[in-house]
Amino acid sequence: MTGPASESMSLVAFTAVATVTLLLCVMTGPDRDDLEEFYTGFGRLTPMSNGLAIAGDYISAATVLGTGGIIALMGYDGVVLALSTGLSLMLLMFLLAEPLRNAGRFTMGDALARRMPGRAVRIAACVTTLTALTPLMLVQLAGAGDLLGFLLGFTSEGFKTGCVVALGALMISYAAIGGMKGTAVIQIVKMVMLLGSGAVVAALILHRFDWDPGALLATAARQSGAGRAYLSPGLEFSGGPHPRLDQVSAQLTVVLGAACLPHVTMRMYTARHAREVRRSMSWAVSSVGVFVLIISVVGIGATALLGRAAIATADAQGNTAYLLGARAAFGATMSTTESLLFTTVTTALFLTLLASVAGMILACANSLAHDVFAYGRQQLSARTELRTARVSALAVGAPAILLATLVQHRNLQPLITLSFCLGASALAPALVYSLFWRRYTRAGLMWTLLGGTAACLILMTGTNLVSGSPASAFPGRDFNWFPFTTTGLVSIPLGFLLGWLGTVLTPPRGAAEQQRQYEAVEEWILAGAVRQESTRRSKDPGPKG
Repeated sequence: MTGPASESMSLVAFTAVATVTLLLCVMTGPDRDDLEEFYTGFGRLTPMSNGLAIAGDYISAATVLGTGGIIALMGYDGVVLALSTGLSLMLLMFLLAEPLRNAGRFTMGDALARRMPGRAVRIAACVTTLTALTPLMLVQLAGAGDLLGFLLGFTSEGFKTGCVVALGALMISYAAIGGMKGTAVIQIVKMVMLLGSGAVVAALILHRFDWDPGALLATAARQSGAGRAYLSPGLEFSGGPHPRLDQVSAQLTVVLGAACLPHVTMRMYTARHAREVRRSMSWAVSSVGVFVLIISVVGIGATALLGRAAIATADAQGNTAYLLGARAAFGATMSTTESLLFTTVTTALFLTLLASVAGMILACANSLAHDVFAYGRQQLSARTELRTARVSALAVGAPAILLATLVQHRNLQPLITLSFCLGASALAPALVYSLFWRRYTRAGLMWTLLGGTAACLILMTGTNLVSGSPASAFPGRDFNWFPFTTTGLVSIPLGFLLGWLGTVLTPPRGAAEQQRQYEAVEEWILAGAVRQESTRRSKDPGPKG
């Protein structure tokens, strides 16, 4: 059963999923005006549930579609990219997760203000959060119309724009109504569906090759048109002036940046204590590791079964490769059971799209409400702050929807890359220095956040993702002056350097005072000292400045 019947089945499934998940948000969202319940869900999630929610926030629709496409088109380089995402989450698990949980309460601004109280720090954290997550939101919102058009058989631009607006409104509702716990439930359902349906597709692909990975790889290499280069490093960056350095830059950016993005780190604050953080991260890393295996098999299987040309024809960036591979796994014609299974795959992707953007809107809204408005000249009451957080979800989501409708016809790969570059160049240095370096000062932090962000924005305009190639965002222009695809090789060291420079240039008296402030909370941050209940429920995790 294919064609209109399958598309009708997908439409019914999508409508049902949207309805059920919205009801879940209403049922699991805060049942009263309690700030901590909205921001953290009172830490009521079990480690397994929280781990699946972390993995759900980590695996976005851009990851599934974009990484799947790179694997299908570039082979080895795509698999290494997928492995790098898993390595990034392991880095968060072993280095940052527990100190982040100990230092923060609701947002990344809390974690940074723990040792450097002051509104300027919170505003800088909010600006960086918005700058890092907005590009990812645009990519996934803009891709919503194309994805649904592809799945449902519609080609009208009006239909695609309507999908962007309707789904964007649904994502805003998830964040505003469900809060942390409501969005966590959606992420859990998404991960169960994504892993379950993906495992079935991967098993079917391996079955088509008699469970012989060697035969799968050999066929994919032959069908790729690149031969053995498909199974060797460097194919993705072979057209650049410095392919090896470009590859190092890309992998470094993903490893340092992916897990430091605010919509992922905010899940650390939902654990009640350090042991739960470790157990939650164990579940998250395991889930992501399984998904890396699944997406690698499906991506390579798509090339083996269909050929690189067919995948590139459907989408130049290969964003439909995961779906094409899943469809090919069932054969030319599908029975009713197989159509149901394929509908489960498409529904999982649809839910991934909804859940991913909802989590990002929630992270941005929480930061805007808690770090900016709640710490103005007049502190807000808990009820007012909660209302502000819900309005902030609309304030963040509405402009994102509008921008997404304007850029949906361009290549949005630069925006995805920009988000990871910002995570690696501004957020990662700020978190590492703030949590572990005693001498780090407020000036160093501001230089890191704002300087690292500015460096990424400036350097990204000169990459070949923006101009200078047929596949760039502006294919008719050529202002390509930066020799790498990502900014990481330059902007990451610069972010760390700016933090060090701002610190050493801080007057000794101010530096000594700020070091004493850190030493006062160092045991708390690094060792998870027991909190006093009055302190735990205080408005600010550190004194205001």
